[in-house]
Amino acid sequence: MSFVRACAVDELTDETPFSVDVSGTLVAIVPSEGELFAIRDECSHARIMLSEGEVEECTIECFAHGSRFDLRTGEPLDLPATQPVPVYPVTIEGGDVLVDIDNPLAIQES
Repeated sequence: MSFVRACAVDELTDETPFSVDVSGTLVAIVPSEGELFAIRDECSHARIMLSEGEVEECTIECFAHGSRFDLRTGEPLDLPATQPVPVYPVTIEGGDVLVDIDNPLAIQES
């Protein structure tokens, strides 16, 4: 895995998405429910930044059309979105948040 610094931990506020460019990819860093998530900062239905939406219980909602995505898997939970959004491995090292955009997490089949 090739983790790259995305931001400092102290730049984050719980349940508030933080948009950052990680090696040319816009990523929303999202602290939620005591965990830290990294998801591509673009709705799969429309080219809208997910970081502009609301976060609740490990989901993020696209403000434009109301699609919610699971922050753990990137799977859409509501229409109109039908395609998942990539989520990335994230870790904290020192005071920095690191993201591996080269290796998106695989979506788990239920």
